[in-house]
Amino acid sequence: MRILGIDPGIAIVGYGIIDVVGNKYNVLDYGAITTKSDMQFPHRLEKIYRDLDEIIKKYEPEDVAFEELFFNKNVKTAITVGQARGVEVLCAKMNSKEIFEYTPLQIKQAVVGYGRAEKRQVQEMVKFMLHLEKIPKPDDVADALAVAITHAASLKFKESFRM
Repeated sequence: MRILGIDPGIAIVGYGIIDVVGNKYNVLDYGAITTKSDMQFPHRLEKIYRDLDEIIKKYEPEDVAFEELFFNKNVKTAITVGQARGVEVLCAKMNSKEIFEYTPLQIKQAVVGYGRAEKRQVQEMVKFMLHLEKIPKPDDVADALAVAITHAASLKFKESFRM
């Protein structure tokens, strides 16, 4: 099974694509879609949509898994990122992909085994589990790979996480 993990954002959208065969993970690609803050907001959304659409068409994942958004302070940022996340979800849906979402707690639990793990612990486990030479940067990319790993670990229960 091929999975695309996404860490939603507006300035940086982390993505990671893995193939899952049994208990083994094979990394196909990972990176970030970036937009500049001086771009007009609609143009940022368009760039995210186009770049993500290209990635989906190139790798043809069966499932797309998103990290659920969590904000507790900055409402303006939450709204902006929420709009970008909507474009990202729409792009996956327009490509007829199955869509799933996981909370940060679920991701930490799946990757590290502890729901209150520190970000660095998650990054180190992503590196270890995927046999990478170094932790992917920026952090959003490692987070996206963690989302893909979480979905892979949840495949037998995937109906519970469908959007």
